[in-house]
Amino acid sequence: MLAQSISRRLYATPLRRWSSTASASASASASGLRINSDRLLETLHHACQWGAAHRYGDGPTETGMARLCLTDDDAKVRRWLIDEIEKLGCTVTIDQMGNTFARQAGSLQSSAPMTAMGSHLDTQPRGGRYDGILGVMAALEVLRTMKDHGFRTRYDIGLVNWTNEEGARFPKSMCSSGVWAGAIPVEKAWGLTDIFNPAVTLRSELERHGFLGEVRCSSDAAAGYPLGAHFELHIEQGPILEEARKSIGVVRGAQGYRWLTITTTGRDAHTGTTPLAARRDPVLAASKMIVASNVVAKKYGALASTGVMKLPSSSSTNTVASEVTFTLDIRHLQDRVVHAVQDECLRAFADIAREDGQGVSFDWTLDTDSAAVEFDEHCIAAVQDAATNLVGADSWMELTSGAGHDSVYTSQHCPTAMIFVPCKEGVSHHPQEFCSPADCALGTQTLLESVVNYDRRR
Repeated sequence: MLAQSISRRLYATPLRRWSSTASASASASASGLRINSDRLLETLHHACQWGAAHRYGDGPTETGMARLCLTDDDAKVRRWLIDEIEKLGCTVTIDQMGNTFARQAGSLQSSAPMTAMGSHLDTQPRGGRYDGILGVMAALEVLRTMKDHGFRTRYDIGLVNWTNEEGARFPKSMCSSGVWAGAIPVEKAWGLTDIFNPAVTLRSELERHGFLGEVRCSSDAAAGYPLGAHFELHIEQGPILEEARKSIGVVRGAQGYRWLTITTTGRDAHTGTTPLAARRDPVLAASKMIVASNVVAKKYGALASTGVMKLPSSSSTNTVASEVTFTLDIRHLQDRVVHAVQDECLRAFADIAREDGQGVSFDWTLDTDSAAVEFDEHCIAAVQDAATNLVGADSWMELTSGAGHDSVYTSQHCPTAMIFVPCKEGVSHHPQEFCSPADCALGTQTLLESVVNYDRRR
């Protein structure tokens, strides 16, 4: 009943329905299989019971999600996922960052690394039901569909749930895939502290929930868990597919981005007795810096955003604050532009720090540096062929991801590609994030066909 009620929710815009297209083309697909769309939707929303929050309607699924990494809700959904994949006869491995790998044996009984379908189950504090979650649930449905039909790929195939992709609680995005890729030292990742409780570390939460695995978090075949390929299904998180009326996005790569933390330091002072000329006001300086970053980004055709501002707990209405910390997220398709925006912003910040009253001091740290990437042509071709067979050559388009994903890091060590499906009005990182049942099903079928295509060419 849940799946039936969900399936009645359609976009306001008259997007195509997938079912008739897929049934017409199933015989031309690589697998000849058909995913169970009702089961997919039921499973997706069943998994969202852990962390459901921010209700916006009366329907059973009309809530957002607040399932931050390694909270109790995240631990519960992880244990549920492990139970489900073990029912399929998969071998489950958890590494030292809590990444969960499920492996289903192929017909060749090869020792080669598996072809993985991966994403993440953690969300933003005010997130939705599809970002990351759809990719993991789709991978589970692919494995279930193959099990139902006794279908075996040639090489081993499996699922990955990556830890702390969002970086919302422990502030480093794509954190565990970054450790796996060798880009982030494991000790640094373990030492990340809860954004609101510095007494809690990522490692302490892994230990508390029993997800500190013994296998090294590494792509190294000798000590870690290497992958033969990585395919990730994800909502687009933007409006391009919907506006272009395309069903599938074949992702060629991802733009580069950098996360910085800026700290402006001034001096506590009474707001009623301290003249403006005598002040060292970090709030005023930080505000001007944020505005300046927007101006610089527009100049370069880039993006600059501030998502977090923190003042000391001792701040009050009638006191000039002593310090302000804020984040700066810079993005562009070209790394050289990201660097240019950062350099110009920092020069502008230095000027602003001297402007008002007695000025302030400022410092900055680089928290995340994710270079622009291009995905593997063979994986991309596998997705293109799957999309063409399912919806026709005119109903998919190539895209570059504006957001970072775990696939950015996996692409450094194994062939990788991504599949995008539309999300309503391009909304993501918001409780009302929505992907229609038809698009969830189409994306999952495309994922299945893509990994089968790749397996047969591997």
